[in-house]
Amino acid sequence: MDAFRDGPVARIDRRALALNLGVARARAAGSRVLAVVKADAYGHGALWAARAFAAADGLAVARTSEALVLRRAGIDRTILVLGGFSDREALAQIAAERLDAVVHAHQQVEMLRSRHEGAPVRVWVKVDTGMHRLGFPPAELPAVWNALAHLSSVAQPVHLMSHFARADEPDGTATARQIACFDEALAGLGASAPPPASLANSAAVLEAPAAHREWVRPGVMLYGIAPMVGGRAADHGLRPAMTLTAPLVAVKTIEAGSPVGYGGVWTAPARMRLGLAAIGYADGYPRHAPSGTPVLVGGRRAALAGRVSMDLIAIDLRGCPEARAGDPVTLWGDGLPVEEVAEAAGTIGYELVTRLGPRVERIVR
Repeated sequence: MDAFRDGPVARIDRRALALNLGVARARAAGSRVLAVVKADAYGHGALWAARAFAAADGLAVARTSEALVLRRAGIDRTILVLGGFSDREALAQIAAERLDAVVHAHQQVEMLRSRHEGAPVRVWVKVDTGMHRLGFPPAELPAVWNALAHLSSVAQPVHLMSHFARADEPDGTATARQIACFDEALAGLGASAPPPASLANSAAVLEAPAAHREWVRPGVMLYGIAPMVGGRAADHGLRPAMTLTAPLVAVKTIEAGSPVGYGGVWTAPARMRLGLAAIGYADGYPRHAPSGTPVLVGGRRAALAGRVSMDLIAIDLRGCPEARAGDPVTLWGDGLPVEEVAEAAGTIGYELVTRLGPRVERIVR
């Protein structure tokens, strides 16, 4: 058993990160891989993850500030900034740091047109094929692509990309429509050779081979979390890279009918043992997780009892007669898929792992 700690610990398994990258490569064998490490690598630690993904062809982040952290740490590889740039200062910084940038709006094209010094920037033009967030309508793509293809401030060739809105749905119909929309826009360019393109996120890497173009952009699957609705990482040969634990700080016996926690929303059905673990919503554990949300105590299944508070959760220990103060409680990870916890809490695994707060100690193994 690990040494006692008075708060939660997230253990990150770098071997699992590397294994999951291998799954992405095998599933999209003809594509180059941009490993997505945005949001501090989905809460796993961007620097640790970037180094664990050494076999990837490049990295992707959401913001320039995230890319700069990697550059300052000596990560000298292709890094794509998915959010692009919003002003000339940001564009100059992207160029100075040799970052790739997504172009999704006309004002960005104009900034590139008016830039006459410094190294050219590799750009990825985003086409809105149905997500209706960032990106150019397909009808505008030819003019944008032709403009960028003739600018000295732009490294050639110009890349293309899009993003799927419903790739996590088993049906796949919406994704197929977006692929068809992208291919129609691509054909409208009249290019002698199709430009490099990227469509596939994690769900499409696993379930939509028609989306595997020159590049794929796996994200959440790299951390051992299934991207499909109702799915589990093990279904795809993925291994959870994070195991979140917290110590039991107290074990007590309460009488039948005793209300537990704020609001007394859960009542003991019998005389029973109750455990208190040192984790709460201040650490990023979801306050809205209801009674019955699963945890593991000493490898045995147990469940939340009552409301999550700022620093503590209460656990029904009727199925864990051996539990003692100091024992570790697994909130998700090894033996308890984060997808299952997320479903119980009415959210997704992405949110759980990215919301962990600064009080959670991270240990890489």
